[in-house]
Amino acid sequence: MSATEKSDARPVSVQARCVRLPAKAADAASLAPVIETRALSRGENDLLIEIKAAAVNPSDVKAATGLMPYAVFPRTSGRDYAGVVIDGPQGWIGREVFGSSGDLGIRRDGTHALHLVVEADAVVEKPKSISWEEAAGIGVPFVTAMEGLRRAGIPKAGETVLVMGVNGKVGQAAVQIATWHGARVIGVVRRAEAYEGHANSKVEVIDASATDVAARVRELSGGKGADIVFNTVGDPYFQAAHQSLALRGRQILIAAVDRIVQFNILEFYRGQHTYVGIDTLGLSSVATGAVLRELAPGFAGGHLKPFPIKPSAIYPLEQAKAAFIAVAGSSRDRVILRP
Repeated sequence: MSATEKSDARPVSVQARCVRLPAKAADAASLAPVIETRALSRGENDLLIEIKAAAVNPSDVKAATGLMPYAVFPRTSGRDYAGVVIDGPQGWIGREVFGSSGDLGIRRDGTHALHLVVEADAVVEKPKSISWEEAAGIGVPFVTAMEGLRRAGIPKAGETVLVMGVNGKVGQAAVQIATWHGARVIGVVRRAEAYEGHANSKVEVIDASATDVAARVRELSGGKGADIVFNTVGDPYFQAAHQSLALRGRQILIAAVDRIVQFNILEFYRGQHTYVGIDTLGLSSVATGAVLRELAPGFAGGHLKPFPIKPSAIYPLEQAKAAFIAVAGSSRDRVILRP
């Protein structure tokens, strides 16, 4: 069926090639994904999408290796996608869309496939200026960053946002969103390096291996501290983040290495601080779509930019294992599957 044909009253059925994970693996090297063909058709309010590109996220690897007990097996992996609607309610056929999800590829079949069925309210129109691969790479990092800043309070012009792990993909997304809204951003890295991503204003970078982070933040902010700390790393930076917070400052947490940290309750309540925990796996496809729609004007206006996609980081479905291993190896590249 071509993308320009009108939807039939009866939903179309397709034979979709997909990456299947038959069972959890001990580690990425032990993964044994297979390519299978499965019949797909949509429900009344769903879309049938021909996938043009799909990202591989660290959470895909964690779910595949048994670190998420609620992940189901067997299943098709993948949370992020971009593609063309080939069947759906009137007015949808041929539209170029992208999206992400907390349940796709974890609790239900996901995006590492040639076709996907998803709710119509879950998708966002793809800007014409963005490639399929770039659109597929937006999802999880930008949704995580935006959901964190929504929950903590979108930063205002003149506020200071400190991003721990600034060169990670969530860190870069947080920088873009914060500077889009006029905030000043300070980034933290674990070794001497410059900020690698897009920003709408200058980003001051602190090398945590050579500098007292909290002291430098106070110095840069005239003694006030950071209004928001986006801690993308977790406990290794928890104390520095805590000490960097301004009065009524908010710390956003999305990850952990060790689950237990020392916590000074007195400093917490006297500083009137707020801690915000973000887990995008708890967001449905529709809830995730709502977050992406808030970001869409930023991409359309050029304030937000997708991550560059290297040709060497694009894999066919048949090389899904290699793509998973690349992500498990802490590659900074946004890894993409192209059916």
